[in-house]
Order: sequence, then structure tokens, then C-alpha cells
Amino acid sequence: MINIEFALLYDIVVIFAIAVVVLYVCHRIRIPSIVGFLFTGILAGPYGIGLVKSVHQVESIAEIGVILLLFSIGLEFSFKSLISIKKTILLGGSIQVGLTILLTYAFARLMNMPVNQAIFLGFLVSLSSTAIVLKQLGERLEMDTPNGKTALGILIYQDIIVVAMMLFTPWLAADSAATGSLWWILLKAVVLMVAVIILSLYVLPPVLYQITRTQSRELFMLSIIVICFSIAGLTYSSGLSLALGAFLAGLIIAESEYSHQALANIIPFVDTFTSLFFVSIGMLLSIQIALTHLGTLIIYTLAILALKGLVAMIAATILGYPLRVSIIVGFTLCQVGEFSFILAQTGIKHGLLSPELYQGFLAASILTMMLTPFLISIAPQVAARLCILPIPERLRSGRHSWTVAPETGIEKENHLIIVGYGLNGRNLSRAAQYAGIPYVILELNSETVRQEQERGQPIFFGDATHETVLKHVNIDKARVVVIAISDSAALRRITYTVRKLNPLIYIIVRTRLVADMKDLHDLGADLVIPEEYETSVEIFAQVLDQYLVPRDEIEEYISQVRSEDYGMLRSVAALGQEMKAFRKSFSELEVKRIKVDQASPVAGKTLSEVDLRKLYGTTILAINRGEEYLPNPGGDYTLQAEDYLIMIGKADEIRGASRLLSPNYIRQPSA
Repeated sequence: MINIEFALLYDIVVIFAIAVVVLYVCHRIRIPSIVGFLFTGILAGPYGIGLVKSVHQVESIAEIGVILLLFSIGLEFSFKSLISIKKTILLGGSIQVGLTILLTYAFARLMNMPVNQAIFLGFLVSLSSTAIVLKQLGERLEMDTPNGKTALGILIYQDIIVVAMMLFTPWLAADSAATGSLWWILLKAVVLMVAVIILSLYVLPPVLYQITRTQSRELFMLSIIVICFSIAGLTYSSGLSLALGAFLAGLIIAESEYSHQALANIIPFVDTFTSLFFVSIGMLLSIQIALTHLGTLIIYTLAILALKGLVAMIAATILGYPLRVSIIVGFTLCQVGEFSFILAQTGIKHGLLSPELYQGFLAASILTMMLTPFLISIAPQVAARLCILPIPERLRSGRHSWTVAPETGIEKENHLIIVGYGLNGRNLSRAAQYAGIPYVILELNSETVRQEQERGQPIFFGDATHETVLKHVNIDKARVVVIAISDSAALRRITYTVRKLNPLIYIIVRTRLVADMKDLHDLGADLVIPEEYETSVEIFAQVLDQYLVPRDEIEEYISQVRSEDYGMLRSVAALGQEMKAFRKSFSELEVKRIKVDQASPVAGKTLSEVDLRKLYGTTILAINRGEEYLPNPGGDYTLQAEDYLIMIGKADEIRGASRLLSPNYIRQPSA
């Protein structure tokens, strides 16, 4: 019999032990880890094997995962970044949440559900999973894509609006005691927001500065934890949610220069406690009830996926995105979210959900969560297939696509087309402008397009995966196209389409993954530049330069690396074989900076008279005298005391010359 004091510890050990086995199996068969955590909860919980007894205590600990998750999300943003996607948050989020509630309400009323319960069910269905979506987008490197930014903006709106839903729930249940304090809670919420702004601007930055001056990692870490949980507790005591407080705490720190270090410190805790949260969700599911109503459960799951996917797609379309992006957004946000379970607990408390309805909703929601990683992975392929159907071009290309119509004043022949206006696109456009190369830019962020057009940039809204958009910028007469976007599926589609429309054009593609290179070359790209290895190539070139490898040989090496699709960097053996000659030729050479002492016999003599090369085999590369620097000095140059000679030679040769130049050289540190 396990002692009650150790029951919770025992349960946590059991949970993580089962999770290790389940996640290992999931990894082997390539199933996302979140599905593994949910299955772990189902397996270990009271409705499964029943190994975990302290379910409520585990749920309490799992709430820490929600707090840390929202805190980390807040850290990655700031009030400025939220303002930059305000249209997506406010318009896209309002459409997605409002339309989902409306359609769910209509469906529930057809099933003879009471009005208040139908509205509350709409609340539950309207929320999507921030944890699952952001994790999947991060792993797929799609956070900076149009569909990633759109999904993120809508998720932020959902995370904020859930607070209003919690406040509105007692009113739906006609709980007069709870609704009587609604205005008081709203007033406290306003006061809290003002306090948060003051803290972020005037209080926390100087406090964190003093803490970081101590250079104590432990003190900094504890300070971040205290800030997070203090603000979360403050919002909870004000009648708001712990999650909102954690998000606000993250935003506060995000406004300071310490946000990156705080995020790095908190991430391990986020991963651990978030995994426990998904396990706790799995433990709530009754397998018996799910199996008893399996047919109905499948119907409800498919209905939720279809309804939410369609609504999210409509929201993205209204925001002006092309059909392909809208479809991917629909697949991304079609699941029920973790905050729905928290909100459901409030509904149970006020009698808006029966135990049977709660279990049915829980089972369908968990199924949507489990299916989400697979749906996100197939979304680009499904979108590509749907976009070839006979669909109106205006819908296919997006509401803003015809902003490409105005004449740019740039000759549309022999020009450069830049797809994507991120950091690479901006730098390339500046270089093209400086060199006098005619260019045109295609971008999917309508706000960026509007701002840059006002500055005079030849930039237009358009999805380059569509032939119509490419034809409008004269793809058939262009000389070069550079594709600099983060969407891996779109990279392939654009490369294929460009090559089909112009067989002679030179296509340069920037990708994040070396694994994409072969596919992109096969689709028609002339040059594929992977970010993974280009930085490594540049760093290694600098290292070779410091080891005195001739520049032409370095350039030859870089060209060979690129011509072999970076195979040399992927294979240690290949890299070692190529560099043997470099090491053999230059590893024994040294470059040293040696001072001519006052007592040195070479002071006052010319280099020809001293003839260090004949005596010791060393070569003088340059001489430094005060602020004067003379490279490759001639034989008639007269040496003076206090001169510094930059010499190259073998170690023993330099030691011999140093005895002539500076008797104290052996005690000097190397240059």
C-alpha cells in the first residue's frame, strides 16, 4: 500500500514512465508527441488501466503547464508585434469565433438543445488549440508563413476572448449571484490592464536590470517565475483567468531586452508541464462511454472538423488571402482547444453541461486534437489539389491580388522578380535598386504591401503559386526569379509553376532545409541556397582565412561544397578528405606580432641589411609603427625601436628571429 504522502509522486512517476514508452513507440511510427501524451492519459487514467489515483492533484499541477505555455507565448510577442497583426487578430479572430458560435448554436438548436446551452456549446467549439498548433507550426518552420501568421493571430484572439466567455457563462446560467459582480469584474479588468502597462514601461525594466547586474542565473530565473505567477495570481484574484495573467506577464517582459533569456530559461519547464497538461486531458476521457457511442462520436468529430475548418477558411479569405492559404488555415484551426476544457469546467459548475454531454464533447475534442498533426501535414497537398478545380480566379488568388494592376513604371522585360518580402527580400530589393536592376516584388502580407507601395516600392499582393499572378508580372519576359519565402510546400509549387511558364528563366530558391534541395532542383530550380549550411560555409571560410589558406583556394572549396549540394558538410569523412591538403600545407605555419626592442641590433638597419628570411626563413608581412601600417614593406625600409613586425614562418623559425628582435619575446603572449 502506497503511503498517501507519496501518492502524488508515485502517480507522476507512473505517468512519465508510461509516457516514455508511448512516445518512443510514437516516434518509431512517426506519430506526433502530443497524440502520445493524450493516449498516455487515456491509458493511465481512471477510465483506462487506472494506475493513476490522484487525478485531481495531477490536474492542478497540469494547470502550471497552461500558465507557462501562455507565459512563453507572451514572451515571444510584444504590444508592438500584436499591433502589427491587429487586423488578423481583431477581424480574423472576430469572424472565426463569432461565426463558429453562430453555426454551432444553429446546429444545437436543431437538436432541441436549450438556448443557453447551445450558446455555451458554441463557446466551447469556437476555441482552437494554441499548444498543438504552435508546436506543429514551430516544428514545420511555418511560423513566418502567411498561414502561420494568420493562425497565430486568430489563436491570440481566442486566448483573450475566452476571458469574456468565462465572465459571460454565469449570465447564461442565470446565476444572479455571479452576474451581479460582472461589472465589478470588468472594472477590475480595466484597472489590471492599466497596471500591466505601467509595470511594463516603468517598474519591471529597472528591476530586471538590477537583477541581471548580479550575473546570477538562479536569481534571474526565480525573478522571472515570481513575475509570471504573481501576475497570473493577481488576474485570478480579480475574477479573470490564470492563463490571461500569464500571457500578460509574458508581454510585460517581452517589452524589455531580457525576453530572449527569459524564454530560454522557461522553455524546459514549458515542455514538461505542457506534456502533463495533455496527459491530464486524456485522463478525463471515459473509454467506455466513447466506445458505447462510437458512431455518434465519429459523426460529431467530423462535424466539428468540417465546421471549424470551413469557418477558419472563410475568415482567412475575408482577410484577403488566396484560397491555398485559406485552406491551410482551415486545416490548422479545425480542432477544439485546451481552453475549451477549462471553460467546460466553468459550465459544469453552473449547470450548463450535463456529465453525458461533457463526456461526449470531451471525446470528440480529444479526437480532433489527435487528428490535428496529421491534418496540418496534409494541408498543403490538399490545398494544391483543390486549387486546380474550376474556381473563380478572384477567390483563388485572393481579394487583394489585383493590386498588381497599377502600372509600376518599371520596364517589365529582363527584370528580376522577388517572391517574399522578408529580410532576404528586403536586402535583395535594396541591392537591385542600388545596381539599377528593374525588379518587382510579390508578397502575401497585405499590410506590408500597402506600406511599401506608399514608399514607392514596386511591390504587389499576390500568391506566386498561381499562374495568373506570375503572368501579370511578366514572368515570360523576366530574367531571374528569387523565391525567398518560408513555406516549404509553396516553394515547390512556385518553382514548378515558374519553370513551366518560362523554361529559360534563372530560378534561385532560398530554403531552410537541405533536405528540400533535391526536390527543388528536380522541379526546375537552378540554384538552391539552404540557410542551414550557408552560415556554416561562411564561418568555415573565415576559419580557413585565419589559417592562411589562399583566398582562391577558399573560393574553390566553397564552390565545390555548393556544387555537391553541401554533401561535404553532411559527411565528416568527405570533409576531412578534402581538407587534408589544407592542413598538410599550412598547419605548421604561424603568424606572430613581435616588437623591436630598444636594445635590438636591428634597430636603425634596413630589411635588406637584416635579411631575416636568409637567417631564419621568416617573412615580414607588414610593419606597424604608431598609427602607420605598412603592408609588404620593401628591402630599403629602415627598422626602428618600438616597431611591430607581423611575421610568418614555422614556430622554430619565428623563435630564432625573436631572439634578434626582442629578447623578451618568449615571455610575451601570442598575438
